[in-house]
Amino acid sequence: MPRIQHLNSPAFLRLGLPFSEIVRVDDTLYLSGQMGTLPDSLQLAPGGIEAEAEQALRNIQQSLEHHGFSMRDVVKCTVMLADMADWPAFNAVYTRFFTKPYPARSAFGAKQLALGSRLEIEAMAVVGERT
Repeated sequence: MPRIQHLNSPAFLRLGLPFSEIVRVDDTLYLSGQMGTLPDSLQLAPGGIEAEAEQALRNIQQSLEHHGFSMRDVVKCTVMLADMADWPAFNAVYTRFFTKPYPARSAFGAKQLALGSRLEIEAMAVVGERT
């Protein structure tokens, strides 16, 4: 039987959202999608795709670190972009948060994202002993 934990930081709980920050199933972490919202708010970082991408990736990093994990644990990202023309700009920011070998990744265009966001990023991570 798998061991399931719902990991929610106090800052995340204060937002009152109807989902968990991270769900851990054994050694796999499923992170809820992150947008470029400023800490402790649902307000998007001003400055367009680069600012939102940086903030979304910082949000993922902070969420992982709060629970004792890191970006090195991420094995897969799914990126939703409101405009696929933003893909090169997103990649420029993404490579500041991840290094080779990069996590697996998919990216696709979305007609509309919550809060009018330019992007949303889901991540999966695997934790435990490394071989």
